[in-house]
Amino acid sequence: MGSDDGVRPAPGAASIPACHPLSPDPMITLYHHPFCPHSRFIRLVLGEMGIEPRLVEEKAWERRREFLLMAPEGSTPVMIDDEAPALSGAEVIAEYLDETRGLGLGDRRLMPQDPLARAETRRLMHWFNVKLFHESVQWIVREKINKRFMSLGQGGGSPDMEAVRAARANLRYHMRYIGHLIGARNWLAGDRLTYADLAAAAHLSSIDYLGDVQWDESETAKTWYARMKSRPSFRPLLAERLPGMTPSGAYANLDF
Repeated sequence: MGSDDGVRPAPGAASIPACHPLSPDPMITLYHHPFCPHSRFIRLVLGEMGIEPRLVEEKAWERRREFLLMAPEGSTPVMIDDEAPALSGAEVIAEYLDETRGLGLGDRRLMPQDPLARAETRRLMHWFNVKLFHESVQWIVREKINKRFMSLGQGGGSPDMEAVRAARANLRYHMRYIGHLIGARNWLAGDRLTYADLAAAAHLSSIDYLGDVQWDESETAKTWYARMKSRPSFRPLLAERLPGMTPSGAYANLDF
């Protein structure tokens, strides 16, 4: 979706190892929504693993019968690997991908080998996919993006700006926490890129499109995110656009 032409690395990005070149994998189908943060997390995971899935856009609020048969909870992402049963839920899919493909990644494995490092990675992956999502990201995405494409019967309409303001206030705490983590480590969970980094970056990217991330809250968090969005796995996300809505000036700017 994106192009390498004119892409410049963010400051300090030269030492960041590139992810494996993407290889189309017709066995993997991912039902996603472009601005669903959990979908973006799995797309980043697949990108870092060098896997290009078949993408199927799903508007979960439409409650499509065929989709609900695969995922009774009715939310994205949902992944089908070859002819295996559908897998739903970002963390379930991430764990499955690590168990089926992680060993082949060698030192690029996104889940560490050490039990304590694995526990810390899982803790932070859950923090961003659950706590950050429920306290902030879901409200901004729903009110400012999803409602634009919902009918009134589906809950569409004008955004509730009081909910957006509360979500933005909650986000400041999470930005400071990311800054705290990265101030003491090379990456959020330790010395290597892990699922924790991809989860946090996926959620922030969903609302950075709208200009709702307070990058002035933590310079260390901002520097970490510049490293993240300079990775090849991020390019398809940064290339996506919402109809009738221009992204914020910093969204695809690798130098901020």
